[in-house]
Amino acid sequence: MISSMTAFARSSRSGPLGEFTWELRSVNHRYLELSLRLPDSLRGLEARVRDLANRELNRGKVDIGLRYVPPVEAASLELNEPALQAVISAAMRVRDHLGAHTESLNPLDLLRWPGVVKSADGADQETLENEAMHALQAAFGELKATRRREGERLAELIEERAAGVLELATKIGERIPAIREAWRDKLRERIAALGVPVEPSRLEQELVLAAQKGDIAEELDRIGIHVKEIRSSLHKGGAVGRRLDFLMQELGREANTVGSKAIDMEITQAAVGLKVLIEQMREQIQNIE
Repeated sequence: MISSMTAFARSSRSGPLGEFTWELRSVNHRYLELSLRLPDSLRGLEARVRDLANRELNRGKVDIGLRYVPPVEAASLELNEPALQAVISAAMRVRDHLGAHTESLNPLDLLRWPGVVKSADGADQETLENEAMHALQAAFGELKATRRREGERLAELIEERAAGVLELATKIGERIPAIREAWRDKLRERIAALGVPVEPSRLEQELVLAAQKGDIAEELDRIGIHVKEIRSSLHKGGAVGRRLDFLMQELGREANTVGSKAIDMEITQAAVGLKVLIEQMREQIQNIE
C-alpha cells in the first residue's frame, strides 16, 4: 500500500487510571524526526515512545503529544500537599511583585499544575506508563491507517497525470511523420526560391541532417518506459517516494529535450503540457513515503 507522510491522528483511552489522549501529526521529511510533548508525570516515557515510533514509521517529521487527565472521583483524588503549598507560595510572591491589579488564585489552575495531584488509587508509575503506551499503540495504528488512505488518494492523482503524460507523448509521436514531410516541403521551397541548382543527393543529405536534429523518438520511448515504471511502483506499494521522485527527474529531462528539439508549434505546446503534468506529479510525490 502507498502511504502518505502527511496525516493526523488522535487516540484516547479512559479507565480507572484516568484519560490518556495522544495526538500525532506527520508531515513530509527526508528522515524520521520526532518532536515529543509529554506531561511531567509521564516524561519518563520518552525513550519508549521514540523506540515505538522508530518501529512503526520509516520517515517523516512527526509531532507526538500526550494529554493526561487523572481521575476526578473524590475517592481517588489525592493532593501532593508539599507541591501544592510550594505552588501557592510561588503564586503569592508573584502577586506581591505585580501589585493589586492581579486576580485572585484559581484553585482549578492550581490542580492543573504538574505534580499537585498524585497518581490515582496509588497506582505505581510502571502501571501508569503501560496504560499510556497502550493508548499510543492505538494512536499509531490510526495514524498509519490515515496515511494509507491519503496515500491511495495521492496514487490515484499521480496515475491520472501519468496517463496524461502518456497521452501527450503518443500524440507527439503520431505527429512526427507529418512534421518531417512538412519540413521537407519547406526546404525544397526555399531552395527553389533561391534559383540555385542543388544535387538530389546533397538535398537528401540536408533533409536527413535536419530530421536527425529534430528526432525525438528516443525521448518519447523513454517517457513511455518511465510512465510504465511509475505505474509499477504505485501498484507495488511500500516506501516508493524516493523512487518516484527519481523518475520525475528523468521525465523532466526528457520533456525538456522534446521542447528544445521541437520544430513545430504543436509539439512545443505539448512539451509545455508534459512539464506541467510532471511538476504536478512531483508535488504530490513529495508527500509519499
